[in-house]
Amino acid sequence: MRELLALRYEIVSADADLYVINACTVTSLAERKARQTVHRLRWEAPAAKIIVIGCVGDAVANGLSQLEQADLLAGNVWKTRIDEVVDRALAGETGLLPSAPPEPMKKERISGQSGRIRAFLKVQDGCDFACTFCRTTQVRGPSRSKSVEAIVDEACGLVANGYPEIVLTGINLAQFAPPAGDLASLSEKLLRVDGLLRLRLASINPYGIDEQLVTVFSSSERACPHFHIPLQSGDDDVLRAMARGYTRAFFSSRVELIRRTIPQATFGADIVVGFPGESDAAFAETLAMIQEVRFANLHLFRYSPRAGTIAARARNQVPETVKRERAEGAERAFRTIQRDLFSSYVGTSVNVLLEEETGDGGWRGYTRGYVDMQVHTTVSHDPGDEVAVRVISAEDGYLLGDE
Repeated sequence: MRELLALRYEIVSADADLYVINACTVTSLAERKARQTVHRLRWEAPAAKIIVIGCVGDAVANGLSQLEQADLLAGNVWKTRIDEVVDRALAGETGLLPSAPPEPMKKERISGQSGRIRAFLKVQDGCDFACTFCRTTQVRGPSRSKSVEAIVDEACGLVANGYPEIVLTGINLAQFAPPAGDLASLSEKLLRVDGLLRLRLASINPYGIDEQLVTVFSSSERACPHFHIPLQSGDDDVLRAMARGYTRAFFSSRVELIRRTIPQATFGADIVVGFPGESDAAFAETLAMIQEVRFANLHLFRYSPRAGTIAARARNQVPETVKRERAEGAERAFRTIQRDLFSSYVGTSVNVLLEEETGDGGWRGYTRGYVDMQVHTTVSHDPGDEVAVRVISAEDGYLLGDE
């Protein structure tokens, strides 16, 4: 958006001459939503140009997907050249832009994100692993990392532009490995940035969690004690079939390491149910892991075959009815755990970073442990203020408190 504004394009949300859709292909649901959005825009604004950029563009280039109604398709590498993509679309170019080598990651820089008080700072892209259900390696390429110097400079700019919280993101954050430094040393430097209130990690695979990183996150109040660690399955046979590269025991050891060093830590995870060959016993192992770890939040998916992946060709596919039943069972188990966990906060005081007003004089925000919080207050505030809140009740999926 910064590039477009620099060229004096007007950014509007409706009745535009051109629409840019950043589309994902990792799940069938994400791709279906992108296709539905293109279809809706084509019907609502038949004269407008429609650009689809991102993973779907790469999937089309690799023969994995089709998207007929867009005017111009572009892969991820074109995101740093979005101004050129827009110019080419307005000049009448159609079809699929050619693939190209990825730009140096230092060019993927943001100065802010409209409507947010948390800035998502991308430090890594690509993945060297090939999970049997995932398209990431096919559409994102090998792992590459932004330099520590470039990241710190970008973070300083974000804080100066009014973003009190920074979230480090990547396709596989556990593979962050610039020529100099690692995730622990990067985090240590970022925690010293003047004006930063919070540093948070996005999703990080278990093999990226070591003693050095956990020690750094235990050393500062600015470091958010929430760890979203993809689990996918609690069964070793399923993990092996997924080619995840870790076992149930190793996942548990990372949780134990964090809890031993940061007792107040909270956890999130991704879980896939109904993976090919998943038995009732294997699913029971996943339920047991939900009980063991006591996740504060959970991203739960029913396995969906993705063309071009090994798992999609497996003969032992799980029926959709079984997937649905298992997803509902896992959701019930998680919600029971979450209610119990959230109830333990009642009567305590937590710090909440306010994000948006709720319309009734209150505010919504998140604790450092990434627990959703609604706050009753009579004090005037601005987005990005961090306030101490007394928790008065645990609701369904969030806490309620008074300032």
